[in-house]
Amino acid sequence: MKIVFFLFSFLTFLFSFDYKLKPIKLNNNSYYFYGKEEYFSKENGGNISNCAFIITKNSVILIDTGSSYEYGLQVKKQIAKITKKPIKYIINTHHHPDHFLGNNAFSKSDIFATNFTKEEIEQNGDLYIINLNNLVQSAMQNTKVKAPNIELKSHELDFDGYKLELLYFDGHTKSDLVLYDKNSKILYTSDLIFNKRTLATPHANIQKWIKSLEELKKIDYKILVPGHGVIDKTKKAINENIAYLRYLDNTLKESTKNGLDIYEILEKPVPEEFKDFSMFKEEFERSVINLYSKYESLYQK
Repeated sequence: MKIVFFLFSFLTFLFSFDYKLKPIKLNNNSYYFYGKEEYFSKENGGNISNCAFIITKNSVILIDTGSSYEYGLQVKKQIAKITKKPIKYIINTHHHPDHFLGNNAFSKSDIFATNFTKEEIEQNGDLYIINLNNLVQSAMQNTKVKAPNIELKSHELDFDGYKLELLYFDGHTKSDLVLYDKNSKILYTSDLIFNKRTLATPHANIQKWIKSLEELKKIDYKILVPGHGVIDKTKKAINENIAYLRYLDNTLKESTKNGLDIYEILEKPVPEEFKDFSMFKEEFERSVINLYSKYESLYQK
């Protein structure tokens, strides 16, 4: 029996996906893991978004858990190299799978989320796993849905004396949670911000998203940690996101009014200001396909 267990453990280790995670230091107690600016694939194992953690006096706060059980395990191992304090608190910022499917790697942590995010994870989590099994394949082994167990309602959380401000927005999804650490002036925006990576819009409301970004600009932060892309120490990423959303919105409005079809829209040249955005072709195409029928019903003559 021991031999069988050893062989199983060895094979699991041998064939587990190596994310090669390296925590990037933000300040004395805060770090983030940078996800590749790509779409899901078996080559990247679903490592396409950022997650972050804060080390407090008695514990660790983890913001999002990545796209798989294995990713979550490797996050845990990397954090353990920096601190022996327990990861007591996890916050799921929204319901997209690259931000919560690592939850089941953390058996002893409380997981916080809004009611909408919690319900979406409970209702659609298994569908996300099926989809990612097709896209990511072996990296998804042992990934199971673990829903948040604590619903967020307040505008401040106190984690063993360490306080975080909670800001409730929407636009990227119907519930986008932003965290502001006043201690360090670090703003964790999750997928409300894609820095130099073209925005994904499968559940987006563009007008609400722009409104949320205008509110983010008012916050006095030193570092902005986006959901995708590198950190920003200015307002540039916010302004670029607003510009892209307005471009997408205006393009769809004008195209429907002028009777253009999807293919004609996709043949338009890439605006100079967005040429250095990663994945422009892929995400712009997805957005046009996903949103065009809605714009047709509203704006077509």
